[in-house]
Amino acid sequence: MKNRLSENSFDEMLGRALRASSEPVPADFTPKTIRQIRQAEQRRILARVVLQERLALAGCIALLAAAALVPMLLTDALAGVLQGTAAGFTDQGRVFVDKIPQTLQALLARWQLCAVMAAVIGLAGYSLADLLVGDRLRMG
Repeated sequence: MKNRLSENSFDEMLGRALRASSEPVPADFTPKTIRQIRQAEQRRILARVVLQERLALAGCIALLAAAALVPMLLTDALAGVLQGTAAGFTDQGRVFVDKIPQTLQALLARWQLCAVMAAVIGLAGYSLADLLVGDRLRMG
């Protein structure tokens, strides 16, 4: 109840002050105010677009870094798989089957790295999708 009384007294005080004011309102007050509101809205939209562009750029850089780091980190497993491919079609199947447990062990030993890389690739994919089709999906 006390908040309601203070709100009423504020409204009364504001009304008295406005009635007592003899300040004239400029003729271009409304268009100027509307223009300022539109400019503020445009600045907000522009800031959002800039943020989306920065996120997309960061996602692309992260995807590039992930694409460069994964082969370097899993060199042994990839080298084994490539050697098996070069050995021939029949030998390739045998080597591939033999390398599956080793590759899985290598991935499981580095599961934290794989989780981080998956998150980075997911962020990059989300940023790229948001950049390419995000605004079209929200406007419809």
